[in-house]
Amino acid sequence: MQEKIDKKLLTLAKKAFNRDEIPVSAVIVKNNKIISCAFNKRQKSHDVTGHAEILAIRKAAKKLKDWRLNGCDLYVTLKPCSMCCEIIKQSRINKVYFYSEKLSTKKEYNKTEFIKVQTNVSQELVDFMQKTFKNKR
Repeated sequence: MQEKIDKKLLTLAKKAFNRDEIPVSAVIVKNNKIISCAFNKRQKSHDVTGHAEILAIRKAAKKLKDWRLNGCDLYVTLKPCSMCCEIIKQSRINKVYFYSEKLSTKKEYNKTEFIKVQTNVSQELVDFMQKTFKNKR
């Protein structure tokens, strides 16, 4: 099975590269069977979430008819970024196997600043959100 996964990842990474994408590919396995696979499509789709891991998770969730991917393992050519890591955790994937680390020479372009809003209405909004989540869970 491992050889089949490796070959699939290599084929998909080459497809991504040939389409001028970062050659990251992902495969999701459940019960020793490949249930979904994908490669990066961020450039072509003009979508910041077009990472291979996210696309594979979407396909697996659709196939399993559940966003919870319990019992699934993810294989990916490059260690997932922080965005993908959070989505992987939320999807409840059991294990993530990656083949390569991100190059230490890669530039970080993110300059986003996060600011907590505090207005007259903000406490009412906070109370509403907290009550909603408490009742939901």
